[in-house]
Amino acid sequence: MKQFLLPFLFLSSAFADEASDILAQSGVKGGIVVHVGCGDGAVTQKLRANEAYQVQGLTQEAGKVPAIRDAIYKAGVSGAVAVSEWNGKHLPYIENYVNLLVIEDATAVAKEEIDRVLTPLGVAMIKKGASWEKITKAWPKDMDEWTHYAYNSKGNPTSKDMLVGPPSRMQWIGNPRWSRHHDRMSSVSAQVSAGGRTFYIIDEGSRISILMPAKFMLIARDAFNGTVLWKKPIPQWSTHLWPLKSGPTQLTRRIVAMGDKVYVTMGITDPISCLDGATGNVIRVYDQTKGAEEIIIRNGTLFALVNKDADRLNKEFAVKQQSDQKRVETEFNWDGKPRELFAIEADSGKTLWKQEDRIA
Repeated sequence: MKQFLLPFLFLSSAFADEASDILAQSGVKGGIVVHVGCGDGAVTQKLRANEAYQVQGLTQEAGKVPAIRDAIYKAGVSGAVAVSEWNGKHLPYIENYVNLLVIEDATAVAKEEIDRVLTPLGVAMIKKGASWEKITKAWPKDMDEWTHYAYNSKGNPTSKDMLVGPPSRMQWIGNPRWSRHHDRMSSVSAQVSAGGRTFYIIDEGSRISILMPAKFMLIARDAFNGTVLWKKPIPQWSTHLWPLKSGPTQLTRRIVAMGDKVYVTMGITDPISCLDGATGNVIRVYDQTKGAEEIIIRNGTLFALVNKDADRLNKEFAVKQQSDQKRVETEFNWDGKPRELFAIEADSGKTLWKQEDRIA
């Protein structure tokens, strides 16, 4: 038994090392990975380093496909890892879809095909001899981001994007297909996008009944193919029974994405956290911003509007259960009480200044 097991373990480790090396050199931390010329699929499987990756192998050897699929099934990764026959010409993907293209034969895929299927900032790793050449697709100069609730820190909701136009097809579809209820608060509280990723806060509670408990989550997806990169629970948020769609306006202003970072309050009274956009790992927490209701970032400075009673609306709403829209308009408007405005050095967390006043 040992005579057969040891070589198998050695080969499995070698495949894992090769896949790990490819991923490390590429710098791609999640999304769609395509392995062109996948051989027996052993390295293809290992290219799915964690749940942030979806992997597909392509091969021109149609006879090998059933055996590769069987191996993928036995490894328990079917669906997350797949293999398909390829005609050796056009890659079977829409434009701007693949985050990492691993090509075993440098002559196998035309440069035009690589450029077509890669997402902006996507990477092609092309094997040349014993080493790998890395090619990164540039971000299109006419493509813009949406970093704040109202586009950017200036608050004028007008993008500079010159590529957006009438839709002609779907780029991707992701769950859930429906919001929880049409007469209560929108399931999506806030959404921003930067660096080819989209970040949003959504109530993933049961759609059977709006009276079932809420389940708010912060979710990061690849903006070009919809792959879920990571998700984090938000234990306490605004009441999901808030009437008619929009909800308290502060919720939309509690998340900002800049480059490879996302700034967000992970609870209705929590301070602002800075997270790694690719992994969701916490980089730092700005403890002085506990109760922040709005975040703006400009030239490396984080501005936070802090309410010491950030849970006020939840507490008042609980007393007046099942409040209707008219009562929201008349009873839950701005309280006119002082707020604290912080200016903080984003990279260090140092408070530059603080001002208390009645700020709307």
